[in-house]
Amino acid sequence: MPEPSGHVNLRMLADYLGLSQTTVSLVLNNSPSAKSIPQETRNRVIEAANRLNYRPNYFARSLRQSRSMSVGVLAPDLSEGYFTRVMSGVVQELTAAHYFYFTACHDWKPELIEKYPRMLVERAVDGILLLNTAVEELEVSVPVVAISAHCAVENVTNIVLDHHLAVRQALRHLHALGHRRIAIMRGPRAIPDSEYRWESIQQVAREMDLQLDPALSIRIDATGWSMKTGQHPMAPEIGYKPMQTLLERTRAFTAVFCFNDIAAIGAIRALKDAGLSVPADVSVMGFDDILSAAYVTPSLTTVRQPLLEMGQRGAQVLLERIADRKKSFPSDIVVEPELVIRESTGPTKI
Repeated sequence: MPEPSGHVNLRMLADYLGLSQTTVSLVLNNSPSAKSIPQETRNRVIEAANRLNYRPNYFARSLRQSRSMSVGVLAPDLSEGYFTRVMSGVVQELTAAHYFYFTACHDWKPELIEKYPRMLVERAVDGILLLNTAVEELEVSVPVVAISAHCAVENVTNIVLDHHLAVRQALRHLHALGHRRIAIMRGPRAIPDSEYRWESIQQVAREMDLQLDPALSIRIDATGWSMKTGQHPMAPEIGYKPMQTLLERTRAFTAVFCFNDIAAIGAIRALKDAGLSVPADVSVMGFDDILSAAYVTPSLTTVRQPLLEMGQRGAQVLLERIADRKKSFPSDIVVEPELVIRESTGPTKI
């Protein structure tokens, strides 16, 4: 049979190879059933598909499978740090499964958090992945998986970090270095992890008999910042300004535990601008272990969230839920943190 030209569909490819469409489809989709097909035949199918530039018709496939082969991803933003690392894992899994994805950024606006899930469902997504986005009610008919969102909503699977263990690792490290006057930089109210981590900090402090001075508690305020003004809510300035405010009030602390690495980088700059050295005068602890944490000066001691793996696991569970809507899944899947000690923490002088 002469070699087909133009856009080659499954039927044309099968006719050219002298095989059934089912056989060709099994090979190209790497189906478990393809193992029964001789390796020589599988090689021939793959070679011809590559040479003829065959591309599957996802619209036709979606009609056969009653799926759109797409998912929606809802996130506050896609700034450098937490979100880019998680999304890297998400994209890896979705791409491997031949899934397309729509990304919607709500910029912490409640009306968009409520509106966007419905809009994604209207675009026929097979499921929704929530990144660091808590919802109180979710009236959608598709599977939902939430990463770091702590959604107490029925039929939502949460991928969450063990915050108690993470905080224990951080505070014990600082305590072992002699730090007792530890400032705490809490996260913005809009971020779901903020209150969970603050609760863990208070619990672990009580367990360690470590006194937390309310005067040394500061909070990141991202409410007045937006993409429109060019001031991004996840820029280092979120840590710079609170640290400036604290230094104007007191310098009676030897360490600061920041909500995330971005804030810690801003805090280090504020300390330097105030004539203080890190870690000689003040030790700084971050959280997340973003890619740049190891390369700032000083390199950042931090608690590593397995962000890439959290994205991968979230996407995996969502695809599993899409494939089997009747299977039961746990409400929470807990992942473990890891303490990463670098240059920004050291022994106290006091």
